[in-house]
Amino acid sequence: MVGPEQAAGSEQAGGSEPVGGVRRSGLRNPDKAVRGLGAGTMSLEALVLLLAIQPIRVVGGDLSGAAIGAIVALAVACVVLAGMMRRPWAWHAGTVIQGLLLLSGLLHWSLFALGVMFALVWAYALHVRRVILG
Repeated sequence: MVGPEQAAGSEQAGGSEPVGGVRRSGLRNPDKAVRGLGAGTMSLEALVLLLAIQPIRVVGGDLSGAAIGAIVALAVACVVLAGMMRRPWAWHAGTVIQGLLLLSGLLHWSLFALGVMFALVWAYALHVRRVILG
Protein backbone atom coordinates (compact mmCIF):
# COMPACT_ATOMS: atom_id res chain seq x y z
CA MET A 1 0.00 0.00 0.00
CA VAL A 2 1.25 3.48 -0.84
CA GLY A 3 1.34 6.13 1.92
CA PRO A 4 0.10 9.71 1.46
CA GLU A 5 3.61 11.10 1.01
CA GLN A 6 4.53 8.54 -1.61
CA ALA A 7 1.23 8.97 -3.41
CA ALA A 8 1.90 12.68 -3.70
CA GLY A 9 5.32 11.92 -5.18
CA SER A 10 7.28 13.76 -2.52
CA GLU A 11 9.50 10.84 -1.50
CA GLN A 12 11.32 8.02 -3.22
CA ALA A 13 9.86 4.54 -2.97
CA GLY A 14 12.69 2.99 -0.93
CA GLY A 15 14.00 5.74 1.33
CA SER A 16 13.14 8.65 3.49
CA GLU A 17 15.03 11.26 1.45
CA PRO A 18 12.78 13.55 -0.58
CA VAL A 19 12.94 13.65 -4.36
CA GLY A 20 15.53 16.12 -5.64
CA GLY A 21 17.59 16.08 -2.42
CA VAL A 22 15.65 18.99 -0.88
CA ARG A 23 14.77 18.31 2.72
CA ARG A 24 11.38 19.64 3.77
CA SER A 25 10.93 20.91 7.31
CA GLY A 26 7.16 20.62 7.41
CA LEU A 27 6.78 24.36 8.00
CA ARG A 28 4.64 26.43 5.67
CA ASN A 29 7.19 29.24 5.57
CA PRO A 30 10.53 28.06 6.99
CA ASP A 31 12.26 31.39 6.28
CA LYS A 32 9.71 33.27 8.33
CA ALA A 33 9.93 30.75 11.19
CA VAL A 34 13.70 31.05 11.32
CA ARG A 35 13.52 34.86 11.23
CA GLY A 36 11.07 34.71 14.12
CA LEU A 37 13.46 32.53 16.08
CA GLY A 38 16.32 34.97 15.52
CA ALA A 39 14.19 38.00 16.34
CA GLY A 40 12.82 36.35 19.46
CA THR A 41 16.29 35.43 20.63
CA MET A 42 17.58 38.97 20.11
CA SER A 43 14.51 40.50 21.81
CA LEU A 44 14.86 38.20 24.80
CA GLU A 45 18.54 39.05 25.08
CA ALA A 46 17.78 42.78 25.05
CA LEU A 47 15.13 42.39 27.74
CA VAL A 48 17.37 40.28 29.98
CA LEU A 49 20.27 42.70 29.58
CA LEU A 50 18.18 45.70 30.58
CA LEU A 51 16.53 43.88 33.48
CA ALA A 52 19.91 42.62 34.74
CA ILE A 53 21.32 46.07 35.47
CA GLN A 54 19.73 46.51 38.89
CA PRO A 55 20.36 43.00 40.26
CA ILE A 56 23.98 43.20 39.11
CA ARG A 57 24.35 46.53 40.92
CA VAL A 58 22.76 45.20 44.12
CA VAL A 59 24.30 41.73 44.31
CA GLY A 60 27.43 41.99 42.23
CA GLY A 61 28.93 45.09 43.73
CA ASP A 62 30.29 48.01 41.80
CA LEU A 63 28.92 48.27 38.27
CA SER A 64 30.72 51.10 36.52
CA GLY A 65 29.16 53.61 34.18
CA ALA A 66 31.05 52.02 31.30
CA ALA A 67 29.49 48.65 32.08
CA ILE A 68 26.00 50.15 32.23
CA GLY A 69 26.67 51.96 28.94
CA ALA A 70 27.85 48.72 27.36
CA ILE A 71 24.72 46.91 28.56
CA VAL A 72 22.40 49.58 27.18
CA ALA A 73 24.30 49.76 23.86
CA LEU A 74 24.17 45.98 23.45
CA ALA A 75 20.46 45.93 24.30
CA VAL A 76 19.75 48.63 21.70
CA ALA A 77 21.81 46.71 19.13
CA CYS A 78 19.81 43.55 19.93
CA VAL A 79 16.52 45.37 19.41
CA VAL A 80 17.72 46.81 16.08
CA LEU A 81 18.90 43.39 14.92
CA ALA A 82 15.63 41.80 15.98
CA GLY A 83 13.90 44.05 13.48
CA MET A 84 16.43 43.35 10.74
CA MET A 85 16.51 39.53 10.79
CA ARG A 86 15.23 39.55 7.21
CA ARG A 87 18.70 40.60 6.08
CA PRO A 88 21.20 37.73 5.73
CA TRP A 89 24.00 39.71 7.41
CA ALA A 90 21.91 40.13 10.57
CA TRP A 91 22.75 36.58 11.63
CA HIS A 92 26.46 37.38 11.42
CA ALA A 93 25.88 40.62 13.33
CA GLY A 94 24.07 38.61 16.02
CA THR A 95 27.15 36.44 16.38
CA VAL A 96 29.28 39.58 16.74
CA ILE A 97 26.92 40.83 19.47
CA GLN A 98 27.47 37.61 21.40
CA GLY A 99 31.22 38.13 21.14
CA LEU A 100 30.90 41.73 22.32
CA LEU A 101 28.83 40.61 25.30
CA LEU A 102 31.51 38.07 26.19
CA LEU A 103 34.12 40.79 25.81
CA SER A 104 32.16 43.10 28.09
CA GLY A 105 32.89 40.54 30.78
CA LEU A 106 36.11 42.48 31.23
CA LEU A 107 33.98 45.26 32.72
CA HIS A 108 32.09 42.97 35.12
CA TRP A 109 32.20 39.21 35.64
CA SER A 110 28.42 38.83 35.51
CA LEU A 111 28.38 40.20 31.95
CA PHE A 112 30.69 37.37 30.98
CA ALA A 113 28.26 34.89 32.56
CA LEU A 114 25.38 36.42 30.59
CA GLY A 115 27.56 36.30 27.48
CA VAL A 116 28.20 32.58 27.89
CA MET A 117 24.49 31.85 28.36
CA PHE A 118 23.38 33.89 25.37
CA ALA A 119 26.21 32.61 23.19
CA LEU A 120 24.91 29.10 23.83
CA VAL A 121 21.33 30.18 23.04
CA TRP A 122 22.53 31.90 19.85
CA ALA A 123 24.54 28.82 18.85
CA TYR A 124 21.38 26.74 19.23
CA ALA A 125 19.40 29.25 17.13
CA LEU A 126 22.07 29.02 14.42
CA HIS A 127 21.88 25.23 14.58
CA VAL A 128 18.11 25.28 14.19
CA ARG A 129 18.47 27.71 11.28
CA ARG A 130 20.95 25.41 9.56
CA VAL A 131 18.74 22.34 10.09
CA ILE A 132 15.58 24.02 8.82
CA LEU A 133 17.01 25.99 5.90
CA GLY A 134 19.77 23.60 4.98
